[in-house]
Amino acid sequence: MKTYREFIAWQKAMSFVTLTYKTTHSFPKEEMFGLTSQIRRSSVSIPSNFAEGFGRKGNNEFLRFIRIAIGSLYECQTQLEIARNIEYFDQEQFDFLHNKSKEIEALLRGLEKKLEM
Repeated sequence: MKTYREFIAWQKAMSFVTLTYKTTHSFPKEEMFGLTSQIRRSSVSIPSNFAEGFGRKGNNEFLRFIRIAIGSLYECQTQLEIARNIEYFDQEQFDFLHNKSKEIEALLRGLEKKLEM
């Protein structure tokens, strides 16, 4: 691959960022510097770390940043679950976002395994 933009994992992660921003837009204003900010930052970290790792020299560096992206994804999944628990959105919205995040997780884990070889 010539660029990180060609990876489906990066493309889906970018779409996920858009979804999280749109979802958190309706959160209470007092959450702007709390959960809203946390969800947005962790979702942005997923494609950002992917791209940064791709730009580094060698598979070991790329693998390290893929693992960081996975950590950010888990962080975001947890924060979305917290938001659902405190009823900032309903179960259907949560399921939709969670399923999108699981797609990204599967792609990142697959890439992780490939880079470990």
